[in-house]
This record gives sequence, structure tokens and C-alpha cells, in this order.
Amino acid sequence: MAIKRSRVNIAQAESKKIGALEQASVPAAFCDAVRVETPDCVFLYISGQTPIDDDGNVVAGGMGPQTRRVLERLKRIIEHEGGTMADIVRVQVYVTELSEQHLRDIHAVRNEFFAADARPASTLVEISAIIRAGGLIEIDADAVIAK
Repeated sequence: MAIKRSRVNIAQAESKKIGALEQASVPAAFCDAVRVETPDCVFLYISGQTPIDDDGNVVAGGMGPQTRRVLERLKRIIEHEGGTMADIVRVQVYVTELSEQHLRDIHAVRNEFFAADARPASTLVEISAIIRAGGLIEIDADAVIAK
């Protein structure tokens, strides 16, 4: 069985617009996703996406808008690789504050992106911080795309 691996980089900035790396002109040591192709399907391992706009600024408005932006970024990557949100089989969600309201906000937005019959397996954990100052959430994802 032939397996082909490739790296996906949608972001053009080598620093991925991460302030500490950008200031020191240090390239980020990760890619947006790794694509593994087999004869039957594509496995896509998407790096953690943070709630930033196209200029690298954290979006305002709290957990709901930040979750929406993160899922929009995931969607952009998976569609770039020929898949859909229904192809995502697992997400790992990291939040800097887990309250009942934040949990409701996260799931309300997730339900906009994942149909009831295509919800992924999921982990959600509270952490002390993400790489983007002011960011409340980061999500990474794994997808299986049929050929």
C-alpha cells in the first residue's frame, strides 16, 4: 500500500503571525496540517487553530465569536484539502476558562458547523493559556476524507 505524506501551509507568514516568533524572525516549527494519502482515503491532521483574523489579531466578543472563528479556520483548511466538516472525526478543544456559559457558547457554535449526524469524537480541557494572548479557545482536528 502506497502512502504519501505532505504538509499543508495556507498561512504564508513563516512565523504564523505569532508575535514572539515574528519579532525574532524565527520560523514556526509546525505546519497548518499534515496530509497522509492512502489508495482509499486521505487522513488530515490539522494543527490547533486559534481565534485570530487574517491579520493575526485575536477576535473580540468572547467565547462564542472566538469559537466561530476557530471553526471557520478549521473549515478553510479542510475545504482547501478537498474535504468538508463532516469528514472531521475527532476534535480536541482547549479553553482557558471553562464555565457553564462558555460550555453553552462553544456547543451552540459547534452545532452550527457539525450536523447532528456528523458530530466528531471530542475532548475538551481547560488549560492555563494558549499561544495567542487574549485567546480563549484553540481546537485541533483529525479528518478522514474518502477518495
